[in-house]
Amino acid sequence: MKKIFIFIIFFSIPYYAVYSCPYCNTNFYNELTGYRSNTLIGKELIAAINNQLSSFSTNSSNLVNTQVTERIKSTPVQKENSKTEFIEIINRDNGLSIPPTSYVPQNTQPDKKVTIELAQGEVYIGNGVMFNGFVTNGGIPGPTIIVDEGDIVEFTVVNKGNIPHGASIHAAYTQTSKYLGKIPAGESRTVLFKASVPGVYMYHCAPGGHAIPMHIIFGQYGMMVVKPKKQYKLEQVLNKKPDVEIYLLQHELYSSGEDAINSKPIYSMFNGELFRYVKNPVKAKPGDFIRIYFLNAGPNLLSTFHIVGIIWDYVYWQGNPDAVLPNGQTVNAGPSDSWVIDFRMPPDEGYYTMLTHAVGSADRGAIGLLVCDDSAQTPVTVMSEGPKYSESEFNDIKSKVTRVVSTFEPGSADVDPPAIYGSETNEVTVKIIGNSFSPKVLHIAPGTKVTWVNEDVFTYMDGEFGGIHNVVSFEGGPQPFSSNLLAHTEKFTFEFSEEGEYKYMCTPHPYMRGVVKVDGSSKGSSAGPSKISLGFLSAILFFVILLLVVMVIDKRKK
Repeated sequence: MKKIFIFIIFFSIPYYAVYSCPYCNTNFYNELTGYRSNTLIGKELIAAINNQLSSFSTNSSNLVNTQVTERIKSTPVQKENSKTEFIEIINRDNGLSIPPTSYVPQNTQPDKKVTIELAQGEVYIGNGVMFNGFVTNGGIPGPTIIVDEGDIVEFTVVNKGNIPHGASIHAAYTQTSKYLGKIPAGESRTVLFKASVPGVYMYHCAPGGHAIPMHIIFGQYGMMVVKPKKQYKLEQVLNKKPDVEIYLLQHELYSSGEDAINSKPIYSMFNGELFRYVKNPVKAKPGDFIRIYFLNAGPNLLSTFHIVGIIWDYVYWQGNPDAVLPNGQTVNAGPSDSWVIDFRMPPDEGYYTMLTHAVGSADRGAIGLLVCDDSAQTPVTVMSEGPKYSESEFNDIKSKVTRVVSTFEPGSADVDPPAIYGSETNEVTVKIIGNSFSPKVLHIAPGTKVTWVNEDVFTYMDGEFGGIHNVVSFEGGPQPFSSNLLAHTEKFTFEFSEEGEYKYMCTPHPYMRGVVKVDGSSKGSSAGPSKISLGFLSAILFFVILLLVVMVIDKRKK
């Protein structure tokens, strides 16, 4: 009956309305308290639910007690907490020699207003490659956000997509999840905070739980800079502002969820395009004061940023002017690490190569050029967001791309070649990992059994079972199929007896797509030698050995 119900809701409403739907969440919770209650995963998840709920007072305005699987909800403006100790904490912090936290009452008048829009979309990353992922304001990375230390920032997130999104703002030294977490499709949320600590920060999508790392992997992140009241050291030494400011964000993209989990990117880059500043170098004059606001958004790789021919004058860890270090050849940055880097252009014209000195990822796209040219026009500012194209320009590019990459659905055949299994193969396994099917495309013979196993581990957090998946056919093929919701290590098996091309998806995460092509003419196996081919090779080897033995015996007789 559960499978029938999934089919009914799936085919009676648009597919995107099913994402993390109340049915999926509620049904899985009911399973945990029902037939799964004595299983290890059932006991562990129920304990997690109870422990998270018990972390909040029963008087909390944020807790929805009527349904455990309803996520902790929020509104753009929260009622102020009247607890005396909170007021005392605020007064204490305002009197300290260190910056206060970012907390402000949510009805405070802002100094700066910021709005970002989150959705699924396509971006052109250069070299003939289109990436289908999750975008911020239509691009990867999202817009460069710049505020000043002490600003009260009103930060609004608009969900323009068909699935829940959210936001984590690393520049906010206060709670943001309850304001900006899990924003339903078509809705928006707002939080106010004080930009109290200067620096270079990451912001990213954060719908909650398992979805947070997935949406980052898919491309939803950007740079936010809180400019300090205090001058950086080189400004004091030179008594001037920078001539060239470069907001440089290093990041990588993945062609499958499994590659993302295993930190094997297909491309790395600066500011959203492969070799962007090789094609369009940044220019400066001899003697110019250069400043780079550097952020490694990751999501996985370490960066060792270096410029050939340059020794830094000063670097500032996380972009804070008080965290200053003199000189150096590189800055090391893990995912979400950042620096401000100050130096002077030598009086020697030519190319100065920017790269991560983790050269394997540099070769995949993270190389650029800083050109020293006496005729350069400065001052100049380079922002960190991805390239922008008009609608007509983008459509023209799209018609000419030679490769499509997507983490969560089949890309072009050179990226996602089918795993081909002949009639000698009776059973095939597909892993569900990193919100992606692996392999995404199967070619099998009739009579083959396919087993899907959920390898995503992070099942529950903050009221949502984000790591559960299922397998549901939606187009093509004469045999419809659907699974129950699967937690980590759980499996679903289906035998394909009729030919056809079956397209399927995960209904809690409908962007996850896969294809099974059933064809009686399927031969061989791209995934490894078949039993027949191994037997054939063994037979040949046996006869070769036998022939050699006969030749040796014959030679001895002579």
